[in-house]
Amino acid sequence: MERTLKVMNDEGLHARPAAILVKEANAFSSNVEVVVNGNATNAKSIMGLMALGLKKDSEFTIRAEGDDAETAVETLATLVNNKFNLH
Repeated sequence: MERTLKVMNDEGLHARPAAILVKEANAFSSNVEVVVNGNATNAKSIMGLMALGLKKDSEFTIRAEGDDAETAVETLATLVNNKFNLH
């Protein structure tokens, strides 16, 4: 299961939204990855997410495999689309 999204936050995926994404991703048993330009990183790793350097309007894909993959992708997509509830 995967979904392509765009960073909506003006500041991009900096420490605070990355921490929120990691916290939410860790709630799922599925393997969850963020994929940028074919490079995948563990969505449960704040250092991995920060290293992506995602800016506002950057496109990326959330991909999950496991028992709760669909719920994980939909939950994380909603979080991203709601600007990590930081607005």
